[in-house]
Amino acid sequence: MPEIKPEWIEKLASPDPEERAAGATEICRAGRRRADLAVRAWWENADFARLCGAGSSVTVGLAVQPVTFAKIREANDWPHLADVPPEHDASEFELQFAGGISLDVLTTRDAGGNGAIARFLAKFGEGVQQVEFRCEDVDRAAAILREKFAVQPLYPAKRPGADGTNVNFFLVPAPDQTKILIELYEASAPAAPQP
Repeated sequence: MPEIKPEWIEKLASPDPEERAAGATEICRAGRRRADLAVRAWWENADFARLCGAGSSVTVGLAVQPVTFAKIREANDWPHLADVPPEHDASEFELQFAGGISLDVLTTRDAGGNGAIARFLAKFGEGVQQVEFRCEDVDRAAAILREKFAVQPLYPAKRPGADGTNVNFFLVPAPDQTKILIELYEASAPAAPQP
């Protein structure tokens, strides 16, 4: 895994907005660089590239300890907590910065639990846990990855994600002989206007 410097994460809790943006930029660059190397061939498939906007909408998922999560959230004016399905055992919020920098800050709801974020933190500590690509049709994209690239999704079909999204995950070999978790997500449909 690429080294995410602790000071980059610390900057996300800085009172200085420029420091927060600098930390987010470094974290996103590191996560995105690693993901780009792992999935480079995917964008050569025209159908997959169309479904996922050729990787133009990317969010880096940063797993942090609950105390770090609280500090970052406070420093960034208490962003909305995502509505995360209980089986994910996670809390999260999103941070947006200039230049298309997008972070999902994630933590476990149960530090001693067996959820994905708790296991990640126990094994690796704080760092990039996943890289997320927006997708028009997660199931169709997963079928392309299975058929064309022999990449298996973690789940047989998309499942509910945060804030009404639909998601699936792919554990992909990275060039550094480790693996990277890629999330494909469909944005939730806009709510119908009330009469």
